[in-house]
Amino acid sequence: MLTTLSIKNLALVDALTWPLGAGLIGVTGETGAGKSIIVGALKLVLGERADRDLIRTGEDACTVEAVFEPVNLSVIDEALAQAGLEPCADGQLIIRRVISAGGQNRQFINCAPATLAVLKSLGQHLVDLHGPHEHQSLNSRERQLAMLDAASGAEEALEHYRTAWTEWRRLGQELDGLSHAEHVGQQELELLRFQVEEIDELNPRVEEEEPLLQRYKMAGNSTRLAELSATALGALHDAEDSVLSKLGDLRRTLRELERIDRGVTEFTTGFETAFAELEELETGLRDYHEELELDPREIARLEERINVLETLKRKYGGTLERVLDHRDAAAERLGKIEGRSGELERLGLELARAREGVNATGLVLSQLRRGAAPRLAKEVSRHLGDLGFRQARFSVELTPLSQPGPRGLEETDFHFAPNPGEPPKPLRVIASSGEMSRVMLAVKSALAREDNIPLLVFDEIDANVGGEIAAAVGRKMAELGAHHQIISITHLPQVAALADHQFVVRKVVHKDRTHSQLTRVEGEDRVLEIARMLGGKAESARAHARNLLAGGA
Repeated sequence: MLTTLSIKNLALVDALTWPLGAGLIGVTGETGAGKSIIVGALKLVLGERADRDLIRTGEDACTVEAVFEPVNLSVIDEALAQAGLEPCADGQLIIRRVISAGGQNRQFINCAPATLAVLKSLGQHLVDLHGPHEHQSLNSRERQLAMLDAASGAEEALEHYRTAWTEWRRLGQELDGLSHAEHVGQQELELLRFQVEEIDELNPRVEEEEPLLQRYKMAGNSTRLAELSATALGALHDAEDSVLSKLGDLRRTLRELERIDRGVTEFTTGFETAFAELEELETGLRDYHEELELDPREIARLEERINVLETLKRKYGGTLERVLDHRDAAAERLGKIEGRSGELERLGLELARAREGVNATGLVLSQLRRGAAPRLAKEVSRHLGDLGFRQARFSVELTPLSQPGPRGLEETDFHFAPNPGEPPKPLRVIASSGEMSRVMLAVKSALAREDNIPLLVFDEIDANVGGEIAAAVGRKMAELGAHHQIISITHLPQVAALADHQFVVRKVVHKDRTHSQLTRVEGEDRVLEIARMLGGKAESARAHARNLLAGGA
């Protein structure tokens, strides 16, 4: 549930920290006192776009922070994970919005920056808000279908159906793409064949390029390299006074010394190692010198191969890796186009099997829905009767779709006939604001145990009702409070008296500034507030208020 709502510098509220309890929470106050600020703050938390005019006059920014303890924590954590955010710590979800006068608005979830889209995504799992003109959940046929699924316990069947439907759609799109390729022009076919054949014929290899360039570079400098290597070979071995010749004389001297005194062995060992390395150097240099004597035809061959590779890179991607990737992609597309008849047949068979899976899982889902629809309609009708619609009719209509949709084989429409003698019509097109509010309350009451949204906010949905109907609305809200946290912003004393907790919004003037304050009322203070709502502070009004608070009519 929502445990704390903190507001700073929002409209007439300079600073407010509101700890909330469980059950039904009544919020009352005079018209214009600022009750709508509570709803406005919640809308900001739920991701609604902010207007800078909301910032209290003279301030640079306003802040709203809500602390939730979600009962559906696994659902919330999954939504956070999909958004790349850490799961809730200690079972708490903290959402904060900062609205700046300079336009630099920010939002945070558990102290991590987030987007408005993520707030909206989380909001649908946290709060269901209803006002006199806000009944999207009842007007939306998709939401109506979700309500029916909740009543029928169809979540698992819906998941199986969605898996089958997603695979069917994927195969259909693949088949459509291949069918379109059937009309590909002859020019494209010839181009694909040419590209594959050209690359295959020239057979570029990634590992050949660097040695080829190195050898070509050597060939271009072969004369100078030959001179240098010949000079080095002469110094090492070929000249009369070469290094190796002189070191040979030194070696003989050291060996004679070692025969006389074994103590110099450590010196001679190091010398032998150095002498062997110089001999290896001479051998390597001689091989290198001989390789420099390149045939002009070999140089031409190297140059031609390099030009071939550079041409391929210019045509197909800049590197030999990309050239080969292009070849593979072109060959794959060519193979699909040339072998499309067999591929079309295979995909057609798979698509038919996938459609059978959609039909089978969809039939299970449809049966659950058709079984639950009359039960839901009967339960909603019962609650509507309690709310004053004793002769109204409510039904849940299911209409088959021409093609399977993402949520099943049918769509639903709630039908309502508030007056006897009139046929039921779609609720979304006929219900008045007051009727829609009570129908919504009846539906929520019927789905109280299945509805997993923890917080319901009713913003003056009891407008245009009074007397016994008002009391019935209050009782329904109190019943819902056994399964949900309910915030009811109301002008009806019958509703406020049934709340588990009551808060009053008052407008006060302090140091020539107007402030909205939220205060919890209990005991005699609550009696006086209920009496005010009844129309006065006379003893008769206070007596009536006490009677309402005691559970009387």
